[in-house]
Amino acid sequence: MNNPYLPSPMRIEGIVTETEDRNIKTFSLSFLDRGNEAVFKYIPGQFAELSVLGKGEAPFGIASSPTQKGIIEFTVNKIGLLTTALHNMEPGETVGIRGPLGNGYPLTTLQDKNVVIIGGGFGFSTLRALTTFLLDKSNRNSFNNITVIYGARSPGLLLYKDELREWEKRADLQLYVTVDKGDKDWEGRVGFIPAITKEIAPRADNAYVLVCGPPAMIRFTLPVIEELGFPPERTLLSLEMRMKCGLGKCGRCNIGSKYVCRDGPVFTLAELNRLPREY
Repeated sequence: MNNPYLPSPMRIEGIVTETEDRNIKTFSLSFLDRGNEAVFKYIPGQFAELSVLGKGEAPFGIASSPTQKGIIEFTVNKIGLLTTALHNMEPGETVGIRGPLGNGYPLTTLQDKNVVIIGGGFGFSTLRALTTFLLDKSNRNSFNNITVIYGARSPGLLLYKDELREWEKRADLQLYVTVDKGDKDWEGRVGFIPAITKEIAPRADNAYVLVCGPPAMIRFTLPVIEELGFPPERTLLSLEMRMKCGLGKCGRCNIGSKYVCRDGPVFTLAELNRLPREY
């Protein structure tokens, strides 16, 4: 792990198919070298490069919380050569990892604050990591009210369904799950995330709001957040869709003077407002 260019081997311990179209799976990985596990220190919001021998590598947000000892999880959408190769693998096989990379969510800043988490579709993976961290019994008392708004296009595309059911039972979390369009079995909310956020109207007092999702969702949600009174300094976005090499060397992730791989992927809206509108 001392060489940032050299992947460390990890074993696939488990695979969960998240969506009914089978295009999104969550992989639970463990280090073959326990020494590498000891130095792989990360916080929610960071990412890593996963590699498959002969197929290449790509960046993925870490979907697990550092409170989950012994495993690191990644949620992978099958969209290309590498992700297809990952989807075709089985437990017991080996992949490579480089990381952790980038900057995560500012956990110290969020302490003693109300936290509003807004996620859409596949972009919910690192927000799931953050939520899991905040709800851990060793951390929960460090944060005030936690509100999670999460949506997908349809019920079959919702991620982490078992965890969502467990979160719904908790008295110390306000969870709102919505879909753009329901089906005959769906009994939950129906509506786009910006409209649901406006309806719920989480208070901005002593609060930070964290947003990650498709660019269109972010674009239409930001005006709602501003209308609710969240200032740009307390609005955090994750631009993980812009991540590339992970080291700020290839120059493909830059937005103005910032490199998402090195300076992000988590930025305040105030920081982004000083950059070209390329996200």
